Amino acid sequence: MSLDATTVRKACISADISTFRHLCRAETEQFRAALQDGAAITVGCTQEAPRFSELAGEREAPLDYVNIRETAGWSSEGAQAGPKMAALFAAAAERAPDPPLVHLSSEGVILVYGRDESAIEASKLLADQLDVTVLLDKPGELTPPSVTVFPVVKGTIRNAAGHLGAFELTVDDYAHPLPSSRDILVFEPSRNGAISRCDLVLDLSGNPPLFPAHDLRDGYLRADPKDPASVLRAILKARDLVGSFEKPRYINFTADLCAHSRSNIVGCHRCLDLCPTGAITPNGDHVAIDADICAGCGQCATACPTGAAAYALPPADVLIHKLRAMLAAYHQAGGIDAVLLLHDGDHGTPLIEALARHGDGLPANVLPLAVNEVTQIGFESIAAAFAYGASNLRLLLRARPRHETGGLAKTIALAEAILGGLGFNGERVSTIETDDPDQLGATLRAMTPAPAVQQPATFRTVGRKRDVLHFALQELHRVAPVPVDIIALPTGAPFGSLNIKLDGCTLCLSCVSVCPTGALSDHPDRPMLRFAEDACVQCGLCEATCPEKVIELVPQIDFRAATALTRTIKEEEPALCIRCHKPFGVKSTIDRVAAKLEGRHWMYPNAHKRAEAIRMCADCRVIAMSEEGFDPFAGIPERPAPRTTDDYLRARDQSPKN
Repeated sequence: MSLDATTVRKACISADISTFRHLCRAETEQFRAALQDGAAITVGCTQEAPRFSELAGEREAPLDYVNIRETAGWSSEGAQAGPKMAALFAAAAERAPDPPLVHLSSEGVILVYGRDESAIEASKLLADQLDVTVLLDKPGELTPPSVTVFPVVKGTIRNAAGHLGAFELTVDDYAHPLPSSRDILVFEPSRNGAISRCDLVLDLSGNPPLFPAHDLRDGYLRADPKDPASVLRAILKARDLVGSFEKPRYINFTADLCAHSRSNIVGCHRCLDLCPTGAITPNGDHVAIDADICAGCGQCATACPTGAAAYALPPADVLIHKLRAMLAAYHQAGGIDAVLLLHDGDHGTPLIEALARHGDGLPANVLPLAVNEVTQIGFESIAAAFAYGASNLRLLLRARPRHETGGLAKTIALAEAILGGLGFNGERVSTIETDDPDQLGATLRAMTPAPAVQQPATFRTVGRKRDVLHFALQELHRVAPVPVDIIALPTGAPFGSLNIKLDGCTLCLSCVSVCPTGALSDHPDRPMLRFAEDACVQCGLCEATCPEKVIELVPQIDFRAATALTRTIKEEEPALCIRCHKPFGVKSTIDRVAAKLEGRHWMYPNAHKRAEAIRMCADCRVIAMSEEGFDPFAGIPERPAPRTTDDYLRARDQSPKN
């Protein structure tokens, strides 16, 4: 492949760029010499990364790798891929912090769940390394073993929970075999509700999976019992799952920001609806995320309107920094019509490499960027990408995704609504769902690039997800072709206003007490309801809590809200206590209450001093009642004593006998 070092130098002006023909072989000494400088090194080759890492030893300075061969050079447009190579090098230089880790431990206790002899045969291959128990679901006639190497029991798994090292299974129709079984295995009387705890589960039952998104559940292995190759792969994998393991903590969760519920009224449940593994559960006013179960799809972080759930591999601001570096270098090197292709490492990387080795490779204007999961991409990254000058954005998915991608579909719908409203015409954001490299290449080459912004933004931001999102939106609005102020959004969008029927609002301020972000607020001295649209996340708690049902959510984005002052929705005169003149409520409400009670209720007769208590604050009302000596139970006949069982028995004993 051709290496356009001149173009790369034009973009990476602060780096020392050197090119080689056989750096991993004949020119190894030049790599050794570069190591002596103690500077950060980025090598444009991933195939020989193990060899370069071995040569570097325990070098303290960073050593990174980027694949410019399969992603840029090996292409029918490789001669024009200089700007892309510069972009790939620039993105590689933006390093992400290491995420926190979750520790899992397995002692090798495995439950093999099956139906017949195939489960027992599989268990024999595991028994020399693992502590095996076989559970057979409605077994037929089985020959008893001459020697009991591992337990064989029967039962049907009713419920399964847990993860690698901590599974808990509830088994019905559970029974042990009789040791006196002769020609066929005979079982004892069965019982329901037996509990089994184990580290691993090998499911060879052929039944539906025990877990949602079962491919993502660590420690749960499932294979078709009719496919010997699949069963063997599962057995080999199970043998390796003994010891201590680490995985990233994919989600950083801040409970104080969660808008799930208040006062037992549920508002936001976006993450609960989207989690494919069931790792998220309600936990009082907030939700709880089980890091041991979480598989890192990132849909909860994408959908979370407050930023309570934030992706950590990498954080949103770090991913935006990579996009900034990539697009800035691409444009500085003379590249045009940049198409971002976001993909994962397990599926997208092999597909791109196959296209490079056996096809025409990626077009020169397609900039690939690997992320942990494509479903982790939030709107803050999409907004930043177009503000930085991307023409189009494509997300590469499997033809049959391993889990639901509804969260990503909602993100794309939100992006299309905002981008379309700002004048970005055409299909700017979409998915490519394929397992065929040729189809990937054909789809990318058939694209008609859309015009990018004329003056790309250069902002660099850090902070929480919500802050990053607001900043990216402001920059996108600033450079947009048609910077309109208000755009209507689809239902469920994390931005919006409120439509409040003022005639029905009594200023009870229930909505203020449940608002988790402070978008709704009151005034310390006057009956007043205020609203800050920039803080509203459309969680719906105010709408669900309002006793008068006068609040309606209005999904929209108003770019002026970021700098607008908190506006007053409704304000009324306060009710002043007629005794101490302290404000204690809303005047119109007190007047309505007084009109309904005065002269119509036995406690508040007309022209009676007692009726004045309605117009007093709580403290003065107690004083007035005490001074008047008012007894609310005066004149009311005493209640008869309740009759007890003893009374009935006594009456029965005293009654004349027949």
